[in-house]
Amino acid sequence: MNALKALQDHGQAVWLDFLSRGFIAKGGLKQLVDEDGLRGVTSNPSIFEHAIGQTNEYDEAVAQILKQHDRPAGEIFEQLAVEDIQRATDVLRPAFDATHGADGFVSIEVSPYLAKDTQGTIAEAKRLWQAINRKNLMIKVPATPEGMPAIHDLIAEGINVNITLLFAQAAYEEVVEAYLSGLEAHAAKGGDLSRIASVASFFVSRIDTAVDKLLDEKIAQANDPDEKRRLTGLKGKVAIANAKLAYQRYLRLFAGSRWEALKSHGARVQRLLWASTGTKNKAYSDVLYVEELIGPDTVNTMPIATMDAFRDHGRLRDTLTQDTTEAQHVLGDLDRAGISLKAVTDRLIEDGVRLFADAADKLLAAVAKKRIEVLEKNIDKQELALGGDDLKKKTEAIAEDWRVHGNIRKLWQRDKSLWTGSDEDRWLGWLDSVDDKQIADFAAFAEETKKAGFTDAVLLGMGGSSLGPEVLAATFGHRTGWPRLHVLDSTVPAQIKSTEDKVELAKTLFIVSSKSGSTTEPNVLTDYFFKLVSDKVGADKAGTHFIAITDPGSALEKRAAEQKFRHVFHGVPSIGGRYSVLSPFGLVPAAIAGIDVAGLVRLTRAMMRTCGPDVPPAENPGIEFGLALGTAAAAGRDKVTITASPGLASFGAWAEQLFAESTGKHGKGLIPIDGEPLGRPEVYDNDRIFIDLRLATDAINADHERKLNALQKAGHPVIRIVQKSAENIGQEFFRFEIATAIAGAVIGINPFDQPDVEASKVKTRELTAAFEKAGALPAETPVCTEKSIKLYTDENNATALREAGADGSIESWLKAHFTRIRRGDYVAMLAYLAQDQKNTDSLQKLRVDMRDQRHVATCLEFGPRFLHSTGQAYKGGPDSGVFLQITSGDAHDLPIPGHRASFGVVNAAQARGDFGVLVERGRRALRVHLDGDLQAGLSDLAKAFERAIS
Repeated sequence: MNALKALQDHGQAVWLDFLSRGFIAKGGLKQLVDEDGLRGVTSNPSIFEHAIGQTNEYDEAVAQILKQHDRPAGEIFEQLAVEDIQRATDVLRPAFDATHGADGFVSIEVSPYLAKDTQGTIAEAKRLWQAINRKNLMIKVPATPEGMPAIHDLIAEGINVNITLLFAQAAYEEVVEAYLSGLEAHAAKGGDLSRIASVASFFVSRIDTAVDKLLDEKIAQANDPDEKRRLTGLKGKVAIANAKLAYQRYLRLFAGSRWEALKSHGARVQRLLWASTGTKNKAYSDVLYVEELIGPDTVNTMPIATMDAFRDHGRLRDTLTQDTTEAQHVLGDLDRAGISLKAVTDRLIEDGVRLFADAADKLLAAVAKKRIEVLEKNIDKQELALGGDDLKKKTEAIAEDWRVHGNIRKLWQRDKSLWTGSDEDRWLGWLDSVDDKQIADFAAFAEETKKAGFTDAVLLGMGGSSLGPEVLAATFGHRTGWPRLHVLDSTVPAQIKSTEDKVELAKTLFIVSSKSGSTTEPNVLTDYFFKLVSDKVGADKAGTHFIAITDPGSALEKRAAEQKFRHVFHGVPSIGGRYSVLSPFGLVPAAIAGIDVAGLVRLTRAMMRTCGPDVPPAENPGIEFGLALGTAAAAGRDKVTITASPGLASFGAWAEQLFAESTGKHGKGLIPIDGEPLGRPEVYDNDRIFIDLRLATDAINADHERKLNALQKAGHPVIRIVQKSAENIGQEFFRFEIATAIAGAVIGINPFDQPDVEASKVKTRELTAAFEKAGALPAETPVCTEKSIKLYTDENNATALREAGADGSIESWLKAHFTRIRRGDYVAMLAYLAQDQKNTDSLQKLRVDMRDQRHVATCLEFGPRFLHSTGQAYKGGPDSGVFLQITSGDAHDLPIPGHRASFGVVNAAQARGDFGVLVERGRRALRVHLDGDLQAGLSDLAKAFERAIS
């Protein structure tokens, strides 16, 4: 006699607690149906995780799915699961038909992440029911408080439900009520009750495991031998006693007039299903939770090992209704021993939800890993070597905390509680990809401009509006036959004139890019170039040489209408400027320059999926990256040093803005260090984390790699990213954006505001207003003058510097200024000069010498563009900056049409406004003004600078 099969004679169905593709395909499932009378199958994340993550039987299926098109890990798993469940239900369909729909079911679980989300559970259950489309399907819903109304609604919709994670008798009564009321609701709508089935899955062995542990503690504390015996006698008995009393409730609840009325309409009882019946304690019989729970209208769902054991030596007898008085005594004795079964079962359901979520995380991580293996050639590679300072352990601990609390899903759900709970949810539009219709519109417009004969396109913008397009222009280079893209984000007259001289105005398209439409720089640049174009092609045609990218309803949109711009592209209000490169602000200029925007976005979406809500931190590169940055900042490594191979040289300035403006506030933040070449390990303090970007098509620089390896060997954290091709640049934009948002959450700030940027704008407006009124900027007195150099600072800084030895020489003031550098500080040179090669080379040498002599991080920034990026961190971030502002006169100034102030005046006002805010914030700041010939002035400064730091 087959004991398993004979359980049917006692009214109990055997279900299998296991499922895998190979098991179905090789006939293992059908064999159990045919030989053992198997009547059902249950699945859960743990079962799928073992099958997918620990075997290779799904590898080919994953590859085939991705061959059709790329999908997120969650969608890949769901397709695999749907296919498996469909095949299993088909194997069980004969049992379903033979029992007239009473048995033969296969269960699939809604995501354990939805255990406390009623509406989410309902929506997913309905979606799975429709996708699998099998009558002998059951949807598993946990018996959480939030699950109860979902059970009712799903039954009312005619969906079969397997209620899981049921431990307590009181909760079981709520489950039955949800079932009965759901049946009543379905009947009220004219539904057929005979087509609805449900089981209530009572978990068994987990109760004994939890209670036995508490009993062991009580036994260890007891001194009375009789008390020890009494307590010992309760071990291994509580779960069965609890189940037997639950069955007594079942007998009572499915009787009486209410049930009879439903039964008369074809309703079926909701069977009790014994789950978790594999014996955990080896001291107990391996068939304990089968033999002691045999009774009619029940199901026992067993793992294969338990099935094998019961088939071999299981004893058949009706046990479920035996010894119910003894069961009551067992629970009474447990209560008298001071152990609350309610507390145990409450904890078990919480643990059950957590354990299923843990298994789901492992499952999705396994799928995500297989996805990356298949798509490896299309997805950029990231390696983290987090070095000493226990940074690796701290990052891993935070990553585990994020996993446990589902914080990645919170990010994608736009949950502002992840940050400060203010308005972060309003600024997460960058998580969404631009839709294909918009991309087609951008491409069509680009074709139109190409046919119009434009040879050049000049983007007039600042900060987020300019830095992203600048990276795209530099990374892709000039595309033959398309307009050459130039980016102008300066009010320095020499830089404006340089751009003007590079283009033929009559064949140039100007892209005015401003989210708010009220930013000073693009507005005055537009005034300037609109007049030039009008003079060249006529005022009536000038507008056809301009387009605008701006948010709906902005002042720029109104101006575009008045001046008859060729086109206006709307930005997305929920995307801040520095996160906007993958929105119209970056993609429209890219399309105009002939870049394949559709291909760029397609590859970017691959990274979006790789960093998606269904990918745990261990396999989620953007999250892992961001957690490492945030943890490093908390550990004092807040100087994020960015290096890049030639093909990605421009990326650092964009990343610099993203890091600084997003995180540098409220005295916290990341201080990005861009353009500082690598040195020997001994020139660095323990305040650095290094990010190295390499374009795979760039030749490997052996000297650079040697230095990078030396830094890693010395214990400095190094993050290496290899970008597969120029076309993959969007992946890095997104990786850095999501990492920055995550780092902000770890640091504890809002990464989407910029509270200190406006301060400089206010002072600039005050100074330009003063000029418009008086015809000159307010007078100022230098603290030192020598040759072509004048030094300026406020009274507090001047007093501190004199006390440190500053006297009548420039060198003494610089030396006194640099004596204020403390360990963990950085030195920032803020140059309001043209950003050309000569000026850059001159100042770059000074910064490297400073780094090597003083072992301090250095920044080289050009104004006014940095005001919209690192300027936020310099004013609002940690007070660890020592600032040297550099200004000069203008050999050839340029007027601004319609304004009394020239570009030289605006630039000077911006510099002075910036400096004024720095000193108001108590920053250590000194301004160097160079009169006369600029290169001569820079040479004199270099000599004094070198003597001051030597």
